[in-house]
Amino acid sequence: MTAASQTRSLPASGTLPGAPPVRVVVMGVAGCGKSAVGRLVAAQLGLPLVEGDDFHPPGNIRKMQQGIALADEDREGWLRQLGAELARHPEGVVLTCSALKAGYRDILRAAAAGLRFVHLAISPAESLRRVGQRADHFYPPSLVASQFEALQDPSSEPGVLTLAGDAPLESLAQSAVDWLSGARRPG
Repeated sequence: MTAASQTRSLPASGTLPGAPPVRVVVMGVAGCGKSAVGRLVAAQLGLPLVEGDDFHPPGNIRKMQQGIALADEDREGWLRQLGAELARHPEGVVLTCSALKAGYRDILRAAAAGLRFVHLAISPAESLRRVGQRADHFYPPSLVASQFEALQDPSSEPGVLTLAGDAPLESLAQSAVDWLSGARRPG
């Protein structure tokens, strides 16, 4: 049986019998495709999706709309709230969150044992192009450079899959689901 066929036969809870639940963060810089890939992964695994941007407090959104990059202090309460959301879903969940720094990822890991990350890596030019095309988002293109300044590459951390974020969305989601399915196999 292939990994793809295994994922299609998962129960609605998104878990295999005897395996821990899947809790995963789809992460990366602005414009990498977190929300789109997260929606597809959640749908394929039958898990709820938590959109991290929906939890930014109004002050953070105002800062970003004004072209002011968030500091660690701005993100701390937001990350703790996202951690609480992860903990609220012991049956499994897909969270979209930039999770740019190792310390940010550690806050999320502390809230959900076995948390995994799918990092959608794109170039600064591609991020700027994509963010510039979004008409319905509060995040301005002027802040893209700050995302890359803050990004600490997670690829050497355990439980992280890094994918080239310029691949087709369906392909990215399937790669993530295949990896998560392998990560959940008992034994």
